[in-house]
Amino acid sequence: MRNNNRQKGFSLIELLIVVAIILIIAAIAIPNLMRSKMAANEASAVASLRTINTSSVSYSTTYGPFPTALSNLAPSSTPSSTAADLLDSVLATGTKSGYSFSMTGTGTLYTVNADPVSSSTGQRHFFTDQSLVIRANTSAVATVSDNPIGQ
Repeated sequence: MRNNNRQKGFSLIELLIVVAIILIIAAIAIPNLMRSKMAANEASAVASLRTINTSSVSYSTTYGPFPTALSNLAPSSTPSSTAADLLDSVLATGTKSGYSFSMTGTGTLYTVNADPVSSSTGQRHFFTDQSLVIRANTSAVATVSDNPIGQ
């Protein structure tokens, strides 16, 4: 009988080539994934601002003045002017999908800012107020003087 000393399997070179191909694919895919995640976070922030605007109008219709803080729109088992049960519990905390939300109000006016938690969660800062127009700024905190989104 003949004794065959050749072992079956992959050589070190073949394994290194496969690893190199996987790393090249990852180097191409990861930046696209990060950009997609940022775009999703920004879209979520805009949708959250629309929800806050709608909730603020509902609050004003029910209780008179606009809410003065996000906590006025927070969930509650018995809705009242201090917790109207108009926002979900995540958004009411002020942080959602990589954005931090802050609301200030006087009763007749309100403003809401949505700012990225870090540069990896978003690039645009958003602003809205009782006019219900959502505005964006790419370099600083957005204000009423910034351009509306979509323009």
